[in-house]
Amino acid sequence: MITLLAAAEDASGAALLVPAMPELIWGFVAFALLLLGMVKFVFPRANQVLDDRSAAIQGKMEEADAKLVEAEEARRNFDAQIADARGEGNAIIEEAKQTAESLRRDIVAKAEAEAAAIVERAQADINAERDRALQELRQQVGAMSVELAARIVERELDPSTHQTLVDDYIQRLSSQN
Repeated sequence: MITLLAAAEDASGAALLVPAMPELIWGFVAFALLLLGMVKFVFPRANQVLDDRSAAIQGKMEEADAKLVEAEEARRNFDAQIADARGEGNAIIEEAKQTAESLRRDIVAKAEAEAAAIVERAQADINAERDRALQELRQQVGAMSVELAARIVERELDPSTHQTLVDDYIQRLSSQN
């Protein structure tokens, strides 16, 4: 150690930083061998790993793109199905509206027909009742007129003469009204 210190005092500062020549040669040889080993074994393996990783990433990106395209197609199909379902729903609603309108028209027509039939029956009943009342009235008027005529004339009329007098009397009354 003393020699090293003594040599260090004699040498300049630059000589201390530069190693001795044999040491430099051995360092260069070791570095060249290390570099050659890395170029031959490590770099190809590292390049292979990087290429594999790049291919895996590229494959995953292509797979993701394919799934994105597939998802977009599924979304378009879903949208088309929804549009079809809406169209079918609207068609069903429209058909139901038309059926309901048809049923309403049928029901209204039946109700109007029933109302007309009821009115017609009522008119027939009214006419029948009026005819019956007129007939009854004729009979009563005939009976009263025969009784009155019998009292006035004080004799009995036969039925045919009686009927003729009643009919004439009613005809005169009807023509006056």
